[in-house]
Formats: sequence, structure tokens, C-alpha cells
Amino acid sequence: MNTISEAEGTRPIPRVREWPLLGSIPGMASDPLRYLLKCHRQYGSVFKIHVLGNEYTVLAGADAANFMNSREGKECLRSREFWEGLVKEYDAKSALPGVDGEEHAELRKVLRRGYSKESIKGRYNELVEITDRAIARDWQPDSTVPVLESFQFMVTDQLGIMITGDAPLEYVADIRIMILYILNCLVTRQRPEFLMRLNPRYRKAKQRVFELGDQMKADYLSGDRHTEHRTLVDDIMETHRDNPALMPAKNLRLHLTAPYVAGLDTVANTTAACVYTILKHPEVHARVQREIDDFFADGGPIEEARLMQRLPALNGAIMETMRLYPIAPAQMRTAHKDFVFDGHQIREGDTLYLACTITHLMEEYFPHPERFDIDRYAPPREEHKQSGVYSPYGRGPHTCLGKSLAEIQLLLTMARIFYKLDLALPAPDYELKTKTAPTPGPARSFSVRVKGYRH
Repeated sequence: MNTISEAEGTRPIPRVREWPLLGSIPGMASDPLRYLLKCHRQYGSVFKIHVLGNEYTVLAGADAANFMNSREGKECLRSREFWEGLVKEYDAKSALPGVDGEEHAELRKVLRRGYSKESIKGRYNELVEITDRAIARDWQPDSTVPVLESFQFMVTDQLGIMITGDAPLEYVADIRIMILYILNCLVTRQRPEFLMRLNPRYRKAKQRVFELGDQMKADYLSGDRHTEHRTLVDDIMETHRDNPALMPAKNLRLHLTAPYVAGLDTVANTTAACVYTILKHPEVHARVQREIDDFFADGGPIEEARLMQRLPALNGAIMETMRLYPIAPAQMRTAHKDFVFDGHQIREGDTLYLACTITHLMEEYFPHPERFDIDRYAPPREEHKQSGVYSPYGRGPHTCLGKSLAEIQLLLTMARIFYKLDLALPAPDYELKTKTAPTPGPARSFSVRVKGYRH
């Protein structure tokens, strides 16, 4: 894959045979991961699709994932255009996912500690306490629990207290509505923008989220903090004070509320999917319960090394869930300059989908890909370590900044859920219904029965 400016010797990019007028909307709306995999099998690693009148060039497969991680990929791809709507909606100057190059690297450096596992180092017992309080509040015995909604409240509790110092549960519904419309209408553009402009629920939710950001800023400036620990809020506000060019006042509202906006949908989707996959496979459920019972019974310290060493079945179940239910079937980029990918000419300004996670369902990388197999990731198999085949957190410079924190959060959350609760699916033959907008995951209708407390 050499960067060149001429099309000499390149092959034309095939166009997917699509529905008249609708283009690829039916496939992308129903199951984008499997739709893009089907197109990859039929058309190769580069092909064009149409969604709502927009043409997208898709780069697909392991080579696309490796390209995003390469120096060439960093030079050829940018993300600004896809986040301009979000930035404008916040009346901000820029956002982390919408800047590239040196500015992105500098801003990422500022935010890295606050979004990483370093932000909760030595506080794992506190994270367990927050999780247990959420379980006691929202997962009552002899009740039916809406899984996704309950995890959204739990995640806001966790991220709020651990990362920002406060848990604004009264804003959860507003954050969820704002995420839904901004991602659907302005980022992924799966819905027309007028839908959000005409919706009074969206306008109210936006006002409330802005109110939250302004209150967080005011609390910091007044010294009215709810934690003695250094948090992401400190990193953001100190950067604004010391380097206002990098963190201007107009960006504060966006960056201060970003942990809730970023985590509410993504982490909640993954934890909800984990509950389903573990309960759906009784043998996995039994292994996980034995493992976590032993872990908490011996009274040892809750620390990262011990979590990873003592909970291999649970960690495998989480990784396998993220393989089958990735948050981002494709990452959206713009070609920053002309380049050639797999013999196809990509032109500067082309709108691109990088379909990296289709490899999650490819037999050549993950044998029997539809099978839920939690031992894929342990030695000697380690199927996820093949180059470019496992991308649950994205690829390239914009790889999820909270990856290391999410890994700990997911592991401890699932450990406490299955340690504390005796759960059951609505029926043994229950099949998970999923949604695709704004991000793929379990449908809001997914619920489980809380048969009682185990501990």
C-alpha cells in the first residue's frame, strides 16, 4: 500500500448492488457488521455503498485495521468532518475525536490520565462499593430488570464518581437522548438532521446537558468538589488555565460532560450484552460463578494483576462478547490525501468507512465464528493476537482513550453482577434483540429476571 497521487495501474472500485433509492440503508440499519462482511466477501477489500444519498468508500478487513495503525494510515486519514456537527452543536471549537495530528496528540496527552486505569488506581474497592449500591438500588429480588437502562445508571454512577467526582443520575435520560440524536443525525448520519431540530425532547435534553457542564465548571471554580482524588475535571480545568489555546473556554462544556456521553452508551451496551451471552450459555455461567466466588471468598486485595490472573473465564467471556457485539462495526474517516489501498485509488476528500471488525466473524481468523467460545483468547490459541483481526476499541490514533479503564470497569462490574445476583433470561430459548442506532447493542426491551441474591 504505497501512497501515490496517480491512478495508473489501479483497479476501479466496485459499487455494491443496492436497493433502488434506499441504497445500503436496509443492510446497514438491520445488521451493519454482517452486511459489511457480506459485501467484503462479494466485492473485496474496497467497495462503495450509498446511505441517505451519501457515497462511502469502504476499506474492509485486517489490512484496513493494520493500515489505520500504520504511519501511512495516520498521514492519509482524518476524522474532523464526522465530528463537526457535534462540535457545532456544543458551540465548541473542537473535540478530541474531531482533531488530528499534533493537536490531537497534545489533547490526548492532557486527557489520557483521567480516562485511563491510572485514574482509579488504588480505588478498586470503591468501584465495587459503587457497583454494589447500584445493584441494591436497581436489581431487586423477584423483579424484572431492563438491562440496558439499569446499566446506564450504573455506568453513570461509576464514571461520575471515579472520573469526575460526582454521579449526576438525574441527567441520565437527558444524556441518553442527546447521544441518540447527535450520533444518529450529525455523526453517523443514519437519520436526517431535521428530526432532532423539530424534537422538543432533544432541545430540552440538550439544555439539561449544557446545564450539567456549566455546573461542573462552577463547582470546580468554587472549590465545591465531591472528591479528594485528582480527577479528569482537574486535568481539563488546569489545562484551560495554563494553555487556553489547547483548552479554550468554549470547549469546557463538551470536555467536562464527555465521560458521560462517551461511556453511557458504549459501556452499558457491552455490559448488557455480557449478561445475555453468559446467561445464554449455562456452562460459561457456571464457570464464571465458580471463578468469581473463589475470587471474593479468599479476601485478597482487589488489584489489576489479581483480577486478570484469577478471572480468566470471565475475561474471556467479556472479550468474546466484544467480538460478537462490537460497539463500532466501522470507523468513519476522510481521505486526507490521495493514496492507494489494495490496488484501488482513494482520492483526497473521499468519505470512508474503515470496516475493521468484520474480521471478528471471519472463519479464517476465528474458527466457528458464531460460536461463543471463551477460550479463544487463552494460550496456546490466542486467536485475537493475529495481526489486525480483533478491534473492539477501534484502531489508529483515535483508538478508545478509555480502553484500559474500560477493561477494569467491565471485569469488576460483571464480577459483582454474577457474584451478587441469581439471574435468568426471560426464557431458555430467548434470543437477544439488538439495535443499531446510534451504536449497535442490545435493544432497550432486553430484560432479565432477578431470582434473588447469591451473596
